[in-house]
Amino acid sequence: MSARQRRQFSVEQKLAILNEAEQVGVTQTLRKHNLSHSVYLRWKSQFNSGGTSCLKPQYQKVDPQVRALEEENARLKKIIANQALELEFKTELLKKTVSLFPGGNGHQHV
Repeated sequence: MSARQRRQFSVEQKLAILNEAEQVGVTQTLRKHNLSHSVYLRWKSQFNSGGTSCLKPQYQKVDPQVRALEEENARLKKIIANQALELEFKTELLKKTVSLFPGGNGHQHV
């Protein structure tokens, strides 16, 4: 397991580790399960504040298909924004060009 991977613990596993820490001792239990003291304290605090429901993961896994659609949506919005900016620029340029040549097509008739 690389340092970047996060281990996932079920509610039951968290409860078992909390109980084991109470029975055997915190330091020994944390070493056995290779957990930091801050993780143990967070789990204990979550359990004390709301029971087992608070031990459930606080984040939702994002469906890869949904993520792909969100990325595509962002890409398309960027394209539309660029096109709108380009259109605005061309409109302003056209206004300036028309004001330089008030005859309409740029040629003066005598």
